[in-house]
This record gives sequence, structure tokens and C-alpha cells, in this order.
Amino acid sequence: MKRYLILCCLLVAFLFGNSDNNNNLSSKKKEFIVVIDAGHGGKDPGAVGKFSKEKDITLDLTLRVGQYIEDNIPGVKVIYTRTTDVFLELYKRAEIANKAHADFFISIHCNAAASTKAHGFETWVMGLHKNADNLEVAKKENAAMLLEEDYGNQYEGFDPNSDETYITLSLFQDLYLAQSTDLAIRIQDQFRERMGKVDRSVKQAGFYVLWKTSMPGVLIEAGFISNAEEEVYINSEEGKTDIASAIYRAFKEYYISNYGRIPENINVDNQSTNTEITSLVVHNKAIYKVQFAVSSTKIAISDKRFSEISDVDYYEQSGMYKYVSGNFEDINQAIKHQNSIREKGYSDAFLVAFHNGKRITISEAKQINQ
Repeated sequence: MKRYLILCCLLVAFLFGNSDNNNNLSSKKKEFIVVIDAGHGGKDPGAVGKFSKEKDITLDLTLRVGQYIEDNIPGVKVIYTRTTDVFLELYKRAEIANKAHADFFISIHCNAAASTKAHGFETWVMGLHKNADNLEVAKKENAAMLLEEDYGNQYEGFDPNSDETYITLSLFQDLYLAQSTDLAIRIQDQFRERMGKVDRSVKQAGFYVLWKTSMPGVLIEAGFISNAEEEVYINSEEGKTDIASAIYRAFKEYYISNYGRIPENINVDNQSTNTEITSLVVHNKAIYKVQFAVSSTKIAISDKRFSEISDVDYYEQSGMYKYVSGNFEDINQAIKHQNSIREKGYSDAFLVAFHNGKRITISEAKQINQ
């Protein structure tokens, strides 16, 4: 019980402290920073297949994804946690992202299972482990910390094999859940629709690197190295190109959708990037709204599912209908409205901003309204 209370205190201090610092810094920087993390490395091979190791596959995929982003999305800076076969502690991976004040954290892994028949691709976000299988996946990835020197002191009592630890982590599982899930869904869509692979869905569990990074993040399990056919595929040139480009395309869609702009030389694959909201008119000030729902099909604003939400509107991006509430020039009033919507059951509701009918970033809105 004592350790449980200590972990709770650490969570509160970390999450709220880092959230404030990140918000203050985000309004000062101009570039979008993504940290890409190649899982395992060095003395930690990760999962081991018949002829390959997870650490080598993840490094190759990471460097490819980063190169695609650097070559095709101006304005996005890529930082790698490792670029060679070295052992890197889990806490250092999180430190790299936090010190860079990154906007997103992407950790790339390969899966493994006792059954050689298990196959498919899945993407994880920080959250509750909804069943025993999810919990075991989190324990497996977090177990890398046991290879570190002075593990007990460095991780302040975090036990990757303790169910109690994961109960504590779940207390703040929705801090960046909406943004993380947004990218995770896009990644799974790419795996399923572009690659034709088995979609094992977006899942939630308590991964240490996602907990300790003070920004949205996802952890990708790119196929099963324990499956003979899938191991051959993810080690082939075709497979690596397919997987890396799928992750890149998903990130590109996320970036365009959430930042409302397309750099001049980016290829958008003829995808819709309409960010015009239905009721906004030309306005000198930026407007804050609270986004609380997303749907692949259009839902009438009068739908009974929105009956408890006032001033409902929507906008369309990349074929998705995004539902918002409120119309505020004052960000503090918008935050109060966000809290009231969360109290009504929309726990992952978050602020979005518009200027003259176009979606912009929160930092841009702050600058406009200064």
C-alpha cells in the first residue's frame, strides 16, 4: 500500500508538472518535433525469431520512417533515441523526448507470442490494460528495465511485474489519449487498407515509455517475429518499405489533419484536407472550441447522443467528422468548458482552435489573440 501511494504522488507531480512546462514551451517554438524510438538494442535483443532479432528490425524501420518524414514534411524535426545497435535505458528514451519538448513520441517494436500462429499488426496507447493479454504485453516491453544497472533506484520502485503498478498507471491514462488514439487509428488503417495485413486494433496498456513522456505517443507492434511467414516478411526489403511507409503516411495524415496546413512540397495523395468548420465566419480573433467526438460517418447535430452538449458543431478532415462545442476567444473560458464536457463522460475532450474558419494550432491561436 505504501508503494502504491508513493507511485500516485509521483504520477501527480510528473504529469501536472510536465504538462504545464510543455504548454509554456509549445507557444515559443515554431517547429514540430517527433521523437522516433527503436525498441530494444545492444544487450537487449527484444523478441527473437528463427533468424532475426527485434532490435535490428526496429532500428531499420525507425531510420526509414524518420528519413521519409525528413524528406517529405518540411517543418517537422525528427529526433531518434538511437541510431545504432546500443542498449538504451527506458528512462533515457523518455528523457530524450521530454528534453526536446517533443510534440509526439513514436516507439517501434515487433511482437512475439507462444503460439506461432499469432500474426497481425497492432498499435498501443497509454491506458488501462483491459484484459490479461494486454497486461502481459506491457510487462514484456517494460521488462527491458530489469537489464539496467541500479534499476531499483532509477525507477523509484516501479515494478514491471507488479499488477499493482499498472493499476496506479491507469489513474491518468487519458492525459494525451485523444491525440495518441488519433495517430494510432491512422496507423492501423494503413496496415489494414494499404498493406492488407491483419488489424489487431488499437489497444491500451501501461507502457513505461508512454507514461514517462510528456506528450502524445504510440507504441507500434509491427508484426509477429514468432510467426514464420511474418518474420520473413518484416525482414524483407518489401516488408520494411511497406511498414515504414505506412507509419509515415499515417503520421503525415495526422500532421496535416491536426495542424491544418500542408507544406509546399508534401505529397498528400489526393486526400481531403478540408478544415473549414460549418458556422465560422471571418474573425480577427482566433476561436477556441472543445473537440469531443470523431466519426467516420456524418452524425446530425441534433442527434440524441449530443443532447447533453451545448452549441455543437462539426468540421471535416481527411474524411473524418470531428464534433466540437463552444465558441471562445478566451482560452480560460474554453478550458472551463472542456472540463464541463469531460464531466459529462467525454474524458478525452480537448481544445482545438480556428482562425477565419480554418483549423490552427493552439500556440498559433495564442499568438493571434495576444
